[in-house]
Amino acid sequence: MKQTLPPDRVPHRSLILIACMLAMFMAAIEVTIVATAMPTIIGELGGFPLLGWVFAVYLLTQAVSVPIYGRLADLYGCRRMFFIGTLVFLLGSVLCGFAPSMIWLIVFRALQGLGGGAIMPIASTIIANVYSPVERAKVQGYLSSVWGISAIVGPLMGAFIVEHFNWALVFWINVPIGVVAMAMLARYLPAAQAGRQHSLDLAGTGWLTLAVSALLLALLQAEALGWMAGALLLVAIGSAVMLVRQERRTAEPLFPLALWRSRVIVAGNIGGLVMGAVLMGISAFLPTFVQGVMGGSPLEAGSTLALVSIGWPLASALSGRLMLVTSYRFTALCGALLMIAGSLLLLLVQPEQTLWWARLAAFTLGAGMGLSNTTFLVAVQNAADASIRGIATASTMFSRLIGSALGTALLGATLNLSLQRQLPGVADPVQQLMEGPQRDALGNGQLQGLVEGVATALHGVFMVSAGMALLTLLAVWLMPASQRPAEPEAQGSRP
Repeated sequence: MKQTLPPDRVPHRSLILIACMLAMFMAAIEVTIVATAMPTIIGELGGFPLLGWVFAVYLLTQAVSVPIYGRLADLYGCRRMFFIGTLVFLLGSVLCGFAPSMIWLIVFRALQGLGGGAIMPIASTIIANVYSPVERAKVQGYLSSVWGISAIVGPLMGAFIVEHFNWALVFWINVPIGVVAMAMLARYLPAAQAGRQHSLDLAGTGWLTLAVSALLLALLQAEALGWMAGALLLVAIGSAVMLVRQERRTAEPLFPLALWRSRVIVAGNIGGLVMGAVLMGISAFLPTFVQGVMGGSPLEAGSTLALVSIGWPLASALSGRLMLVTSYRFTALCGALLMIAGSLLLLLVQPEQTLWWARLAAFTLGAGMGLSNTTFLVAVQNAADASIRGIATASTMFSRLIGSALGTALLGATLNLSLQRQLPGVADPVQQLMEGPQRDALGNGQLQGLVEGVATALHGVFMVSAGMALLTLLAVWLMPASQRPAEPEAQGSRP
């Protein structure tokens, strides 16, 4: 299958871009809008002990399906696979709103994640196929900015819905957005031409599914699983070995070997892995520091974290222009240095300070991620041959999801170990500081001791996060020294 028109001759490209931005907004807003509504949902459905699975199962099925959809898009065309994935996502969304219990909500969230794995990589690949390499530098920045906007709009929309309407609407709001995006792409995205028959590497898909599922379950549910988490890690390692063996001998591998022969694509995957881990560090633990250690309100914690979402789109928009006048390496280096600086700024935040240091750190980290994410994505898409652009794009997003899980596990373990060392014998010290009545009941000396101990433990988490941010420099070093977005583009891309 080949694209019917070269990028500069595809009509209505701006409408295709709007459709892809709508689709990505729908997928990006999902986590934040649902998180805001969960207290209300639990109040009606019960099942509080299963709360973590509502998010874990979505992440798991999404992570498994992202590379599969990316490869299917290369083999059968982005248009077809986008419609299939979006329909699955919308079906899961509708069913979530009708869930009669927490168990059924988890089942329907798994279905939703299976569809959601298609939306982000394929929407980004569609844009790469209808815009030239030079244009992608600017346009992918628009797509990346959708994440920042959704992180701000999602919690506000979720709070408004649960206050004025039934909680099911947080899932059903996806339907009109998804239908509009599909209708626009059906109308304006050129259809792919038929070509030779392809086949998906089913054995590789099976090994990938087993490896990723075992890894994510072990990382996300380590505390609940106990020794079983170690067994799952062994299953993940064994499945990964079998996946590599399968990929080497099959005619059409799930991960073509060309992906790993390109330094740019390898750099993009390393960058995605690190960014996912660092992002989890600030998303999960900065609000805890603001609210628990500094005594701030939930609103102050949320507004501080929101500065990540403000810095991200601003820097994403800048990255396209910076790439064109400098290079991939220079732009990615600026992003890496900002990420490192933001991580180090977190170490300067003290319990008695105002929130401005924390907010400066959050904005700096967001700007660094915006610069780095867009640069790595554009570089990967421009380096990949059109025949593997879908899986190349998906691989960077897959790496970021895996990085998020690894970061959650590593930083969570760091916090727990530090708390045991700083506050031995104290049960749930963070919870005592976060809960208003419990905090107010503490004496001044006890409160001061808990605050100092938790602050030291969280600084340990931020130190590990800064160390992970340093690894972004490895991805930068792998980028060509002076390469920038340039014509001509590889032939044979498909929408």
